[in-house]
Amino acid sequence: MIERYKTNKIYIGDVAVGGDAPISVQSMTYSKTRDVEATVEQIKRLHFAGCDIVRVAVPDYEDANALKAIKEQIKLPLVADIHFNYRLALIAAEVVDCIRINPGNIGNKTRVKEVVKACQNRNIPIRIGVNSGSLEKEFDIKYGPTAKGMVESALYNIKYLEDLGFNDIKVSLKASDVQRTVEAYRMLRPLSNHPFHLGVTEAGTKFHSTVKSSIALGTLLLDGIGDTMRVSMTGELEEEITVARAILKDSGIVKDGVNIISCPTCGRIEANLVKAVAEVEKRTKHIKIPLDISVMGCVVNAIGEAKHADVAIAFGKAQGLVMVKGEVVAKLKEDELVDRFMLEVEKAAANG
Repeated sequence: MIERYKTNKIYIGDVAVGGDAPISVQSMTYSKTRDVEATVEQIKRLHFAGCDIVRVAVPDYEDANALKAIKEQIKLPLVADIHFNYRLALIAAEVVDCIRINPGNIGNKTRVKEVVKACQNRNIPIRIGVNSGSLEKEFDIKYGPTAKGMVESALYNIKYLEDLGFNDIKVSLKASDVQRTVEAYRMLRPLSNHPFHLGVTEAGTKFHSTVKSSIALGTLLLDGIGDTMRVSMTGELEEEITVARAILKDSGIVKDGVNIISCPTCGRIEANLVKAVAEVEKRTKHIKIPLDISVMGCVVNAIGEAKHADVAIAFGKAQGLVMVKGEVVAKLKEDELVDRFMLEVEKAAANG
């Protein structure tokens, strides 16, 4: 059983973050925020994909002024991403559910204080987003773009907000590589009880982002670190959510949906295992009840795996077995196995 670090609970709209709340999944639109129609369309896609919180970029006044129209048309909590111009945060704070600022480029304390005041007036949280590539000058000079520099920046800015009487804070410490990301989060976690937003920034395309995020986020989750997370991909929307949900499930944090166990392809396989697994994966996407199901291509590993699976196929030569809780319920020809297997899977799902 993984024991999470105890953190303060805050609310991004109606989504709880931290404390005993489930770990939430976030994403970010890539449309120009001023394009209300396109941005709303992307947010709705993310909503249906299973996203919990969405962030939009606000680089100028036209984008900031579009937030009200966007907010009126969506259900997901909305986070405004602010860089350089603190006045944009003041406009956004009147509408959105959270403000994300990067202390390394937002400006002096007076500007941060104005943002804090605006958020206090509406009782919305602030995410302190520290990136290794854009630290404040003093931390960059002293530490460089290191995990230590990120942590010192975060501690400095957390204290400043706390000294202003503001505690609805979440923190992110992002680098573009796995080691610095993990090191920074591990270093800061014992020093702060604010919730953490996990992510590897600039993680690249679907393939590279999936690998980097699985290693970094999976490692931190297994350490009990993390309250909300994003898998950052170049040019993807729904895939960010799919991978994030998979990381939560396969790390054991969330018990949700089917866990498909299938053997690696090898010379012992007597059936078209690749086709069978693809079909099973497609036909089980709708199942939310946690189930372990096994699709194995030969008897060497199949029987042992089937003993521990809720439902299993053990393929042989031109035929195979369907097993439930380790008991054989059918011996059928190869082309009949998947349909019978799916009947047992659906039955197991219905019985909870």
